[in-house]
Amino acid sequence: MNAVMASALAVPRPMAMADVTEIWRIECAAYPFPWSKSTFADCLFASGYSNWVLANRDTIFAYGVLSVAAGESHMLNLCASPAYQGRGYGKQMLEQMLGVAKEHGAEVMFLEVRPSNTAARGLYERFGFSRIGRRRGYYPGADIREDALVFSLSL
Repeated sequence: MNAVMASALAVPRPMAMADVTEIWRIECAAYPFPWSKSTFADCLFASGYSNWVLANRDTIFAYGVLSVAAGESHMLNLCASPAYQGRGYGKQMLEQMLGVAKEHGAEVMFLEVRPSNTAARGLYERFGFSRIGRRRGYYPGADIREDALVFSLSL
């Protein structure tokens, strides 16, 4: 099956507690310092965040966690499964999250990204995000903490 056909089978839906184990598996495969399972569970139940997956009946291809309040949105986590990267799932998930932010009245979206994550930076820049700052020592690292680049997009 080609990437276009596979992408057509992937649809966004709200994240469910039953998804957390698979999302955490993807998170661990994608990042050397992943969020914990309990962090994802907290995002579902304790935080009021907007949590989405891009999936078909059997597979989660991507997921996102978004905070929206007071006319602003903050992309807290956006990840395409490493097994499916390069097939447009990250783009499709970002489109979903931008739509959710707009539906909730956000006028701007903020996010942080590691400088070393060139694929994500490229995706955000293609969508029109602009770099507006840097958070020193934001991300954990093996030897030293890595900075975060802060991006924003007017919605």
